[in-house]
Amino acid sequence: MIVLALSLLTTASFVYWVVAWWCTRSFWREPVPASDFTPPVSILKPVHGIDTGAYQNFASFADQDYPVFEVLIGLLDAEDPVHGIIERVQYDFEHVPIRIIHAEPIGTNNKVSILASLAEEARHDILLISDSDMRVTPDYLRQVVAPLEDRSVGLVTCLYRAEDLRTLTARLEALYLATTYMPSVLVGHRYLKLSFALGATMVLRREDLARIGGFPAIADYLADDYQLGKRVGDLGKQVRFAKYMPRDILGATTFREQWDREVRWAKCARVSRPLEYPWYFISFNTPLASLTALAMGLTEKGWLLITASVLFRWLVGWSVTGYSGDRVARRWLFLLPLRDFLTALVWVAALAGRHVVWGGRKFWLTRDGALRPVVDEVLPGRTLSSN
Repeated sequence: MIVLALSLLTTASFVYWVVAWWCTRSFWREPVPASDFTPPVSILKPVHGIDTGAYQNFASFADQDYPVFEVLIGLLDAEDPVHGIIERVQYDFEHVPIRIIHAEPIGTNNKVSILASLAEEARHDILLISDSDMRVTPDYLRQVVAPLEDRSVGLVTCLYRAEDLRTLTARLEALYLATTYMPSVLVGHRYLKLSFALGATMVLRREDLARIGGFPAIADYLADDYQLGKRVGDLGKQVRFAKYMPRDILGATTFREQWDREVRWAKCARVSRPLEYPWYFISFNTPLASLTALAMGLTEKGWLLITASVLFRWLVGWSVTGYSGDRVARRWLFLLPLRDFLTALVWVAALAGRHVVWGGRKFWLTRDGALRPVVDEVLPGRTLSSN
């Protein structure tokens, strides 16, 4: 009976990955209509601490081929060491309006507290939010703002990929983003009609932000990007994915940082989407195949199943990274079996408990996804963009 149940789940996992591959292929092959829609934009960047490649990250948002835009960078700490880097960007891009805004806390989510201050200071009606560890190309603004020409679209967001992978854990995270996270997001968006956004990029109109209560309405939530997307979706507006992938500059991440971040993501998904979360395990193809093989007693058929699963995941991984153009993650595909087992462990770890670590602070996660601080002290070496 156990063998039969595991065999059915493994079969379902193979089917899931065929569907995920098809969703990924369809998304990236769909043509992008030409657009000359270029309204003035305010770029809002909440910052705490110095990310890897901070200067290049900020500079990439200043170096845009776009008519009218401004960059607002927000800090809670006036003594933050990133201040000097931002001033250097201001000097090097003196033709671009770049302002530093010092914010005050309005809730437990420091990032949203900063965004609330930035939105008040922004001069334009199109607001673009992006995490501080992202890096983009000069055509970024044109590509991610254009979908808002359609008034039925309330928010534009982006998938993203990881670069500058200096450690094994960074490579494993890049693999997860490219081969598991991206396809699952596209499946959820296409078939489950989920309205959610990703912190790599969120673009919306000021009027729609006001209709959902502004940033103060989500100032106590961990998943500010999910809350923003869901609430805009609840207005009857579409959340659309632009066919552009910013680069998340990871640098030398440690296993502890990666584990805390991924468990936090998973716990956030569990409380935000409690009906869907238990079914995430259907994507754990190689772990499920391995459990089935163990239940068979590691017979020849069992080993063949494991081999088929590993080869299948490699094939799907190679294909989806080709569609997304993620050559960096593709370079590390041989680590995919290890990555898939780690993903399964993260899923299990997130099933229990509500404590999360974010930005070096410890929180208790309520049933609706709100944050309650456990300890006020900030652990060293963490940045706000450790999302």
